Amino acid sequence: MDAQKVTEHIISWLKTYATRAGVKGFVVGVSGGIDSAATSTLCAATGFPTLCVEMPIHQAHNQVTRAEAHIAQLKERYQNVSSVRVDLTSSFDNFIKVVPEVTASEQVALSLANTRARLRMTTLYYFAGLHNYLVAGTGNKVEDFGVGFYTKYGDGGVDLSPIADLMKSEVYEIAAFLKVPIAIQEAQPTDGLFGDSRTDEDQIGASYDELEWAMKMQNLEKTSNDFTGREQEVFKIYTRLNSINQHKMQPIPVCKIPKDL
Repeated sequence: MDAQKVTEHIISWLKTYATRAGVKGFVVGVSGGIDSAATSTLCAATGFPTLCVEMPIHQAHNQVTRAEAHIAQLKERYQNVSSVRVDLTSSFDNFIKVVPEVTASEQVALSLANTRARLRMTTLYYFAGLHNYLVAGTGNKVEDFGVGFYTKYGDGGVDLSPIADLMKSEVYEIAAFLKVPIAIQEAQPTDGLFGDSRTDEDQIGASYDELEWAMKMQNLEKTSNDFTGREQEVFKIYTRLNSINQHKMQPIPVCKIPKDL
């Protein structure tokens, strides 16, 4: 991949889309991770006003400091970048207080993690509505179209997706070309939705490099019987997630009413 040419293509695409949509700029949720750093930098490079929004919810300190450092760097490089910090911790805690109490479980933890993402989506659209901006998504190809590793109507609720045709490894190439802070480039990928130190790999059971391989193998119409050992294990992880998360990747099903009814 030619990082410079791909970067220029995405920036041109963003500019064209925003111009045709008649909007004034972009809003991006910045988490301190590689995907949001790359996306916000691409949006900033368009010259359109770009609002970076920090939305901590019981966030780990290192995630907060990485996000802050990235936003500070962007502001130094691009005069069209602004930022706002909205601490959603109290909103999240109040939500827990008003819903019926349930026994703690992994399912409850996952539901609350998704609630965090949906609170953030609501916040981004609040600012988008205020300023006539587009919400720029931060999902990459493996997450969005491979394993469905995102929250439906959370970080999956966006207006456009600048990096969704890039593999995770390609996002890293773009980020390096864009001079994203080294601390972000070297950080372990995490969605930060559980309030602990678990990484994306901890949750999925495979690294992004492994998932990219499995995605390519599926595209070649391979099956788990074609592999052994760790490769077979990774392929099974990928195909299971790809299957159960199709509801995120496919259009919302509509019940069509027959004309004779």
